[in-house]
Amino acid sequence: MKGKLILEDGSVFTGDLLNDYTATGEVVFNTGMTGYQEILTDPSYCCQIVTLTFPLVGNYGVADKFMQSRKSFVNGFIIGELCTEGSNWQKENELAKFLNDQKIPCLYNVDTRAVTRYIRSIGCMKGIIIADDAPQSEIDKLMAVPIKLDVVAEVTTPEQYVMDNDGPHVVVMDFGIKQNILNSLHNLGCKLTVVPADTKADAIMAMNPDGIFLSNGPGDPKDVPEVIEEVKKLIGKKPMFGICLGHQLISLALGANTYKLKFGHRGSNQPVKNLLNGRVHISSQNHGYAVEEASLADLPLEVTHLNVNDGTVEGMRHTSLPLFSVQYHPEASPGPDDNMYLFDQFWAMLTGAEKGE
Repeated sequence: MKGKLILEDGSVFTGDLLNDYTATGEVVFNTGMTGYQEILTDPSYCCQIVTLTFPLVGNYGVADKFMQSRKSFVNGFIIGELCTEGSNWQKENELAKFLNDQKIPCLYNVDTRAVTRYIRSIGCMKGIIIADDAPQSEIDKLMAVPIKLDVVAEVTTPEQYVMDNDGPHVVVMDFGIKQNILNSLHNLGCKLTVVPADTKADAIMAMNPDGIFLSNGPGDPKDVPEVIEEVKKLIGKKPMFGICLGHQLISLALGANTYKLKFGHRGSNQPVKNLLNGRVHISSQNHGYAVEEASLADLPLEVTHLNVNDGTVEGMRHTSLPLFSVQYHPEASPGPDDNMYLFDQFWAMLTGAEKGE
C-alpha cells in the first residue's frame, strides 16, 4: 500500500506502508549505521517519528537481547530499503514482524536523505504517516492531534525494583532509562534500586544510597518541574551522575537554562571534546534539547565537554560537590564504547578508589 509522510508545513514524502497504522509525532532523524532495534526501543524517542539515514534497515534482524526497554515507545518509523530477510547468528526474528508486533507505523522506500536534508534546513516539526489515498478530512484530523508532552510519565518504570550486587548502593531515577545503561552500572558492581520518576527526594534518601543516578529520557526537561524540585533537594546529599535528560535536569535544578536545538543530535557518530584532557571521543546521542552555556557563567558548574560539530555543552561538573553529568549516552548501545570511562569516574566518587584498585 502506498503511503506518505506529511509535515506540518505541508511538505510530502512518499513511500510504501508496511502496515495500516497511522502516526502523529515530531519527525526526527538518526544518523547511526547500525542499532535500529536499540533506537526503536530507546524510551528517549517516545512519541517521535524516527527517520534513519542509513539506506538499508533490517539486514541483521532483531533479538530480545538488544531490547533497551519493555517495549517501543516511538510513534512511527521511516526508512529507505526494508530488508525482509535478515542474516545474523543472533537473529531471532525479522524487523518487519517486530514493527507489526509492536504496532509501529512504518513507511519505507522513502528518500530519507531528502527528509533529513529538509529537517536540517527547516528544523524538527510535527508530521503524520498516513495512506496515500486518505481523504483530506482524515489528514486534518490526524494533524490536529497534539504531540504529547508528559512523556516521562509514560516511559518510567511503573514500580520500584532492585538489581542486587555487593558494591555501592545507587538509586536510579528512571526517566526512561535504557537497559544497557543499567547493565553498565550493574557490571561495575553497583547495587541498583530503580525508582519511578515521581519518587520524592525524602523517599530516596530514606534508602540510604551511596550515590544517585539520573537517567536519560524523552521530551523537554522543563515539562517536569516537579522532578526538578526533587533533584534540587538531592543535590549535595550524595554523589550524583546524570546523563542526557538527567544532565539537563541537574542544570535546571542548579539555576541554568536549557533550550531546544534546531534538529537535535541523534546518532552514534557525534564527536565530543573532553576539555579536561583535550581528547575527542565519538559518542552516541539522542536529544533535542541542550544546556545554554551562557547560563552557567555565575553558577558553581564547570563545562567539561563540548560538541565538536556545533560547540554545544556536552558535559559539566560541580566545582565543589561530587556531581557531574554528560549530555550523551556513554554506554554505547548502539555506538562506540569510547565513553565507558565515565562509569569508572562515578565508581571512584562512590568508593574513593579507581576501578580495579
